[in-house]
Amino acid sequence: MNLGMLLDMAADGFGDRVVIGRRDSGLTASQLRAMAIAGADAVTAAGADAIVYLAVNGPAFPVALFAAARAGVPLVPVNYRLGEEQLAALLANHPKGFGIAGTAEEATALHAAGLSTRTPKEWLDLTSAAAGEDNGFTDPEAAAVIIYTSGSTAAPKGVVLRHQNLVSYVLGSVEFMSAEESDAALMSVPPYHIAAVANVITNLYAGRRALVLEQFTPEQWLELVRSEGVTNALVVPTMLKRILDAQGDLSVPSIRTLAYGGASMPAPVIEQALRTWSDVGFVNAYGLTETSSTIAVLGPEDHRAAVASDDPAVRARLSSAGQVLPTVELEIRDDDGNVVAPGVKGRIWVRGPQVAAEYLGAGAALDESGFFDTRDEGYLDAAGYLFIGGRADDTIIRGAENIAPAEIEDVLLRHPAVADVVVVGCPHDEWGQCIEAVVVRKPGTDTDEEELRAHVRASLRSSKTPDRIWFWDELPRTETGKLIRRHVVSRIVADRAQV
Repeated sequence: MNLGMLLDMAADGFGDRVVIGRRDSGLTASQLRAMAIAGADAVTAAGADAIVYLAVNGPAFPVALFAAARAGVPLVPVNYRLGEEQLAALLANHPKGFGIAGTAEEATALHAAGLSTRTPKEWLDLTSAAAGEDNGFTDPEAAAVIIYTSGSTAAPKGVVLRHQNLVSYVLGSVEFMSAEESDAALMSVPPYHIAAVANVITNLYAGRRALVLEQFTPEQWLELVRSEGVTNALVVPTMLKRILDAQGDLSVPSIRTLAYGGASMPAPVIEQALRTWSDVGFVNAYGLTETSSTIAVLGPEDHRAAVASDDPAVRARLSSAGQVLPTVELEIRDDDGNVVAPGVKGRIWVRGPQVAAEYLGAGAALDESGFFDTRDEGYLDAAGYLFIGGRADDTIIRGAENIAPAEIEDVLLRHPAVADVVVVGCPHDEWGQCIEAVVVRKPGTDTDEEELRAHVRASLRSSKTPDRIWFWDELPRTETGKLIRRHVVSRIVADRAQV
């Protein structure tokens, strides 16, 4: 199967049901298919080998996704926040692309790369007015989407997701026609994130109307939830924290399920959310671009059981990524490649039909058994719950000791004055690396470095206590809440040189 076939199933099954946008002005499943066919004709006529999408999220995005599928070319959603040089280098990979640009500056960038360009409105007008001729079905092994990684630790890499990967994810995680016509899903993630692609195809397959909040604010999010009767929502941890801290009415009477992911969730934030919205079912989803989105889920009952339990092992699961999907195989391996026992930390490796692990120009990054190294560290508990310990690349090597930043960050976040924190390793002449933390204080608090160092020392041994703690107004993060650690390190190194 391919994405075009999923759209056909939705159009045949839902017809005039609105599946994209607001209930009084959105696109029906039949309209979406017609527009995708028309868009595919335009792309084919232009001789394009990709659709390059350089704009904010909105109705133009799913039309572009399915038009690309129909035309047998990949959709390439591009980060509109990239710098000029990074953007030019990325666009050079797609010189024959059909461009969709949201602003004049973005259109200029696409034109400079030799791409013909339309605005999202022009794209929607084109696909609405044209009568397209269906080109048939795309090879399931063809590339459906190329998503460039966030570049939070290195330069962006193009991850190639094939139709069979994305369809496998949908079939393994969603039941066809499982949503009521009144159901609506709200996401607030940019189009160049795997969650945006995954939400379009899974909600369509379920028959759930998908809404996008292009420019997130807590007030707009709450208003849209109430006005559109949103039943399912997806946020990143920083968004959830901002919603909970908003002034005024926080009621979300229509929401049944609220999913979160994209970055680690501080325990105090999810505990506050569970208290504030006790009737809402919370879902933690863990996945990667290379795995076509989610591979492990902590469901609503897991959240409730963890909060209510006096058993430390059960309560700890609130900080876990949940249990692995039945369609995914997961192993925890040590540095020698051996599978370790429950409770033992190691590298997370995964295998399954939704796992692409393929990079543009470099091919598949799988071992001889077909497993992919996520480069995340973690462990499984005795009941099979997955705990993520951070990126292997983030490990601090101080002397001969490997230190996980996440362990120190968790302790610092338990201090009542700490709103946000990152721990990194910085160059040190004697130790190789030293431990440095950056803390964002909660408004109205005045904790100092020594108090926080003592707080860490009370829970961890002295070798894991930060050598220095900096106080900043905010941390550098991507739109999905991931810390850009290399920016933290470079700023600390620069600041140290000034001291």
